[in-house]
Amino acid sequence: MKRSLESIRNIGIVAHIDAGKTTLTERLLFYTKTSHRLGEVDRGTTITDFDPEEQERGITIYSAAVSFQWRDVRVNLIDTPGHVDFTAEVERSLRVLDGAVVVFSAREGVEAQSETVWRQADKYGVPRLALVNKLDREGADFFGTVGQIEKRLGAKPLVLHLPQGLGPPHVQDPFRGIVDLVEMKLLTFPPKDEALAGGEALTRVTASPIPEELADEAALYREQLVSTLFDFSDEIAELAMNEAPIPPGLMRKAIRQATIERRVVPILAGSALDCIGVQPVLDAVAWYLPSPADVPPVEGLDPAAKTPTTIRRKADPQAPFCGLVFKIVAEKHGDLSFVRVYSGTLKAGSRAWNPLKQKKENIAQLWHVQADRREQVEEAFAGDIVGVIGPRASVTGDTLCDSAAPIVLETIQFPETVISMAIEPETSLERKKLADTLEMMKRQDPTFRAIESEETGQTLISGMGELHLEVIRHRLERDFNLKCRVHKPRVSYKETLGRAVTASGEANRQVAGQTLVATVTLRAEPTETQAPVSVEQGWFPESESLAAIAATMTQSVRESAERGGLKGCPLWGVRISVLESPIPEPLPSDVAIRIAAADAIENMLTAAGTVLLEPVMKVEVSVPEEHLGDVINDLQQRRAIITATEIRGPATVLTAEAPLASMFGYSAAVRSVSQGRASFTMAPLKYGPAPAETAEAYM
Repeated sequence: MKRSLESIRNIGIVAHIDAGKTTLTERLLFYTKTSHRLGEVDRGTTITDFDPEEQERGITIYSAAVSFQWRDVRVNLIDTPGHVDFTAEVERSLRVLDGAVVVFSAREGVEAQSETVWRQADKYGVPRLALVNKLDREGADFFGTVGQIEKRLGAKPLVLHLPQGLGPPHVQDPFRGIVDLVEMKLLTFPPKDEALAGGEALTRVTASPIPEELADEAALYREQLVSTLFDFSDEIAELAMNEAPIPPGLMRKAIRQATIERRVVPILAGSALDCIGVQPVLDAVAWYLPSPADVPPVEGLDPAAKTPTTIRRKADPQAPFCGLVFKIVAEKHGDLSFVRVYSGTLKAGSRAWNPLKQKKENIAQLWHVQADRREQVEEAFAGDIVGVIGPRASVTGDTLCDSAAPIVLETIQFPETVISMAIEPETSLERKKLADTLEMMKRQDPTFRAIESEETGQTLISGMGELHLEVIRHRLERDFNLKCRVHKPRVSYKETLGRAVTASGEANRQVAGQTLVATVTLRAEPTETQAPVSVEQGWFPESESLAAIAATMTQSVRESAERGGLKGCPLWGVRISVLESPIPEPLPSDVAIRIAAADAIENMLTAAGTVLLEPVMKVEVSVPEEHLGDVINDLQQRRAIITATEIRGPATVLTAEAPLASMFGYSAAVRSVSQGRASFTMAPLKYGPAPAETAEAYM
């Protein structure tokens, strides 16, 4: 069904693990009457966590898309994982969304993965609002969390809600309502059991005058809110100067503008578990987050142009079609590709052009996806997110477009894998089935790698962490009935150059009666960038024939460099520039250039030497004061460097940098030294030099 662009909201729910994303999503679906029962994460009955692994572990692993109607707005929502091992699901979701709701636990505040998802949202320019959740928990700190959002995330928080009370029911002043600073009313909600009974109680929010004990605080924060909005509305400034009432509609218009421009982050308060503040979140999504019509036109490159030429496409159903494949669900009967339609109209039974693969893709069926349920539709319009069955060559990050108006949208960059382990089927008869299954899983998960080692013949699978690979292994067994033997996980090491060098390589040999002569010269240096080897063309001859030779040299050097360093590990943080080289007559063949390029890379590695790099993780440990010393001692034995300590409520939070190789099994170890009272998170940070004994073991 075609809808006006202004009535669509494409949003994501993102947060650190256990902040309450999935619980909030369940409440949103229930309060919009999309679902008729309230799922619970702990019971494995939620709509968006429908995978058996998610239900068993009580965490989100795969992003799930759902849609619902609230007032006059259609919301397409993606619930994303909070665990760092599945950060790719957040990355690809934020790439195609127009807005986001970031959930923070009022007890833990801004945590490690909170920072990661915030940076991802910054990267894609996603406007967002924040919900300070779990205000009913012991140790909840609303203003402390707001302060951390400002200090640690560099955001400008715009407080729209104040909590009435904090903490669970047994404390003296428990959390029981919120002060709406736009309406200047106290909002209270029916008890959870009554709300869940449905009927009128489902959406009943009682607005009443602000109690006297909250009046001064509410007046202070209302004044801050109004003064912040001066920059976005002269009308508000004029009314405030004249001490005239400011209409809530005018304030919402200014808040919306500031949010869409990403100059402020509206702060909401609530407890999703206790059904407090859910409707205000829905209202805020409708009022403050952008529609597809509010975001700038999508930009892409013209694939037909000889020089990089930018094309812009407005979110217009009448414009030429273009969309981005952002997720693939691999299935036995054909892959389901999730596509964000940026412009134009996509019809079932049509064909679309993939400019990167230079292939036409069949659009056999279109599906409106509701978590694990689907509804077939005939067409999708600009602003829609739709499941497509039919494409065969397209992968995550590929553009689909009208062949008459080609465009290549910015793809999705995923982090490098940090951990790998060998896997083999229990019987040789299942080797082919395992290979096919791993290939299918690679299509679905861009951060999963599976290669066969040339040296040992073993199949190596790589991922973002121990949990990531464990989930893959369980899925092989549960969904594909493949019983596999796995070996101890191992770290994915890299190599960088010991120093900057200039090196040359030559080809001068007879092959099949043909003389192959070529020279390739290059300059290489280690860099501070945390990225794979980069190769650039450092000379630009004027004639077309020599320009083709230069391009072949650059490509040949890139292929040789990607084979790895002296120890066989991928090169990392290395910049190579291909310099002008002597060109023999007649012009060298491609084969000669490839031989010379390989020789140049070998000479470069020998002359510069290489340094082995290991993945270093950012570790945050939250531990009670009485176990702090034991945790610090254990971290130091693991070669960790503690970079910061911070008091958050009753716990001390340690931030450290630790090599991944020493952190295997840390989950059990930290529980042991803290009597089960410490919790930790771990995320990839950088690659750093490995210790001498590790480097010697790689010789």
